[in-house]
Amino acid sequence: MTDERVFGGVGSKLVFSNDRVLVWELTLAPGAESLVHRHDHDHLLIQIAGDRIAVVPEPDTQSRFKDYLEADVRPGEVAFVRRGGIETARNVGSELYREIIVELI
Repeated sequence: MTDERVFGGVGSKLVFSNDRVLVWELTLAPGAESLVHRHDHDHLLIQIAGDRIAVVPEPDTQSRFKDYLEADVRPGEVAFVRRGGIETARNVGSELYREIIVELI
């Protein structure tokens, strides 16, 4: 069986790229969600704004997060995440959510 899904970008907008990194901005209004996307690279997530965010993993994700997860947003927090996640991000808060994603190529 082949995978016929079409994946979106890991963020809303690619803001920088070179041969070593891709930098994305993800912006989600309250109640909005990203396209299903796949993380092919290790990356840094830098939370900028918002109050609550959720990750909705696909059944075949390779992330350590296999189940639906909600978390409080902590502006300025940086997390290192290994490649392999296949997921959707969902703003489950009441504020605009923004983050920067730095993919390490």
